[in-house]
Amino acid sequence: MAGAIAPEIERGATPRPSFHLWMALLMCLFIFGGFGLTYLGPLAKGTFPPAPPVVHLHGIVFFGWMVLLVTQSALVNARNVRLHRSLGTFGIAYAGVLVFLGLLITIISAATTNWTDDSYGLMYLSVVAPVSFTAIFSLAITNARTPAVHRNLILLATLSILMPGINRLYMVGLELSHVPFYGTYATMDAMLAAILFQERKATATISRSTWIAAAVIVVPQLLLPVVVPWQGFREFCHFMGSLVYYR
Repeated sequence: MAGAIAPEIERGATPRPSFHLWMALLMCLFIFGGFGLTYLGPLAKGTFPPAPPVVHLHGIVFFGWMVLLVTQSALVNARNVRLHRSLGTFGIAYAGVLVFLGLLITIISAATTNWTDDSYGLMYLSVVAPVSFTAIFSLAITNARTPAVHRNLILLATLSILMPGINRLYMVGLELSHVPFYGTYATMDAMLAAILFQERKATATISRSTWIAAAVIVVPQLLLPVVVPWQGFREFCHFMGSLVYYR
């Protein structure tokens, strides 16, 4: 999370409750709640099935990103500009590791999945997420000197990879027998609308970069019912799985 912060914060304005901090904590609720039910809990009980080390590494890095998101938002509230910027530089490299591991886990999952309509849908989410995150995070970096936009873009980048946590929290928490794709999207869109509203309220407009980021999140939702049943996409999923056994 690179970046400058608002000049009024640097001048020592009285801290106020931060929309960005509350939104980061809400995102953590979905990630730690969803993966707590399906990963952390079973791991602590010894009931989590054997998995390659990269699965656990991915989990650690993903959780670390959420902690970093909350930390950066808290630092802005505390007006700790120097540490915020130092962690922002670290966050750029961290984001690269996050994307790499996300793609790697997607390939491994494609090799071990028992394919059903739901699993093709989940694979679609897995393919879209790192691409969307990369696109939006890049916009966030280019807007680092516009703090009001930059901070919202960081939230939107994280929102684009929030689907697994939301899905897991709903499926296990509500004991659903199916993947709640549209419930997940509705939750994401509600958070997206809140971020857009916040930017409009804070700056009297919504930046072009934020609109682009919103499109990056919404357009794949519209394409899901078209792409997932497409035979070409399903062949692509099997191709990704074959990369695990490439010689």
